[in-house]
Amino acid sequence: MTECLAHRGPDGTGTWLSPEMDVGLGHTRLAIIDLEGGRQPIESLDGRFVIVFNGELYNFRSLRKELEELGHHFRTSSDTEVLLEAYVRWGPACLQRFRGMFALAIYDAQEHEVFLARDRTGIKPLYYHCGPSGFLFGSELKAILRVPGVPRRLDYQAFADFLVLGYPLAPKTMFSDLSELEPGTWLRVSRQGIEKRRFWSWLQVPACLGNQRL
Repeated sequence: MTECLAHRGPDGTGTWLSPEMDVGLGHTRLAIIDLEGGRQPIESLDGRFVIVFNGELYNFRSLRKELEELGHHFRTSSDTEVLLEAYVRWGPACLQRFRGMFALAIYDAQEHEVFLARDRTGIKPLYYHCGPSGFLFGSELKAILRVPGVPRRLDYQAFADFLVLGYPLAPKTMFSDLSELEPGTWLRVSRQGIEKRRFWSWLQVPACLGNQRL
């Protein structure tokens, strides 16, 4: 899966496997911030959480300062570690504080949960599949399709949307067993099942001109 995404991150590759070998995270890196110390996946200091992240967090310096004042310690200068420590501190509520473009995945080894999230307007892509092959995710559909046993059934409604609009409407993709995580949405996978919630949406405020509502 990681190898077929090498074109997205030509500056390095990293993988992490749980001690039980039942959870794995892979990352290909385009190095922008902290060229030496920002390699992924990154673990929290206590080893409970592990993150892979695609994108850029524009306000990570101010968030880092706030977290340091709350007692958090950092080993790198990367925005990835700030994302991780923000999740450790605030949980899913941390997403409201982020200003940037991102698709991220965090594994909680204590609760055996995977947490995915995508930025407000969906600048960074994120796809997933849940089936007999397990729960799989990636920045491109082809990474998921590399796993044996993942079905390749065409979603005819998504195909029709593509012919009319030029793209399928999320969460649908061209494959009926693969989904796109919607913009401004997080998803948590645990032993209890899958939970998905929106953390942001466009605010619809009617505009007025005189007595005419637009």
